[in-house]
Amino acid sequence: MSGAASSAAPAGRFDNHPFIQACRGLPHDRVPVWFMRQAGRSLPEYRAIRGTGTILDAIADPDLSTEITLQPIRRYDVDAAILYSDIVVPAHAVGFGLTVTPGVGPEVERPFRHEDDLARLRPLDPEADTPYVLETVRQLVAELDRPLIGFAGAPFTVASYLIEGRPSRDYANTKAMMFANERLWHALCDRLADIAISSLQSQIDNGASAIQLFDSWAGSLSPAQYQRYVFSHSQKVMDAIADTGVPKIHFGVTTGELLPQISAVGADVVGVDWRVPLDAARERVGHGTSLQGNLDPTVVFAGAEFACEAARDVLRLNDGHPGHVFNLGHGVMPAMDPDVLTEIVKVVHEEGTVRS
Repeated sequence: MSGAASSAAPAGRFDNHPFIQACRGLPHDRVPVWFMRQAGRSLPEYRAIRGTGTILDAIADPDLSTEITLQPIRRYDVDAAILYSDIVVPAHAVGFGLTVTPGVGPEVERPFRHEDDLARLRPLDPEADTPYVLETVRQLVAELDRPLIGFAGAPFTVASYLIEGRPSRDYANTKAMMFANERLWHALCDRLADIAISSLQSQIDNGASAIQLFDSWAGSLSPAQYQRYVFSHSQKVMDAIADTGVPKIHFGVTTGELLPQISAVGADVVGVDWRVPLDAARERVGHGTSLQGNLDPTVVFAGAEFACEAARDVLRLNDGHPGHVFNLGHGVMPAMDPDVLTEIVKVVHEEGTVRS
């Protein structure tokens, strides 16, 4: 641990918190809830302070990032904060030539194509490359009375941005490299795994109580493709931080057919999108793994009454299992009414019972 991590929260500070207990499948007094993308454009207080420019500019300002992270805690009283950052921050920080364009997403001036491009992905030194992230983590740990979730992008998803050069619907260039140049593909993912490990370890060292590995686009793969091209790299990330003892969450979209493998990489908690009922998902991942999810985000647009009843359906399918963290099946959308999310949190806290 570096000297800069000296202000981190003591190990085990939140061991008895419902969120940490649920991640570990241990009995606790209520179902915990947080929302992916709970901070951001859906909140008027976010829009009031965010300013213009790329999200990377906001992330580089620890005071601003701290405030943005805290906004949904104050508004919703969710059980965990998630660091305001982005999965492409490490690749940007090592100088790959990546930015995040408002209204578009990550864009790369010179996409990854050849073996020479590996040199553009040097090892991440968090203290030198992302000191603003670590300062934000430290500020949040000092401020929060609940767990902070750190995160990183899984090798496949980050690789897809670097190869495609921008968000993609079919990942054609990514899959072409996987299939036609498997050696280069694995070299790229191995390097991205190392970068993710360095980033996650630095967040944990500075006080993050849990981490989430986002493999947002892994659902574009078949189970056989995932096993051959992706599994070992995500497993490397999970294995490297296993000794920290913090709960490890793994999430992707449209990953219903991949749930057993996503669990097997070493996740304590598997994120489930809304396409797979929670009870069916539990059968797929096994009863020793906790679940996170899985309310369809679009029900929020139908209003509080409908959305809260849909939340009750998720709780009913969980049937009081202690290994459940309530969440949306994907992230909060910019046009959502935050008041509906507030009502969902109340329902989960008041009606989400847990079996002892």
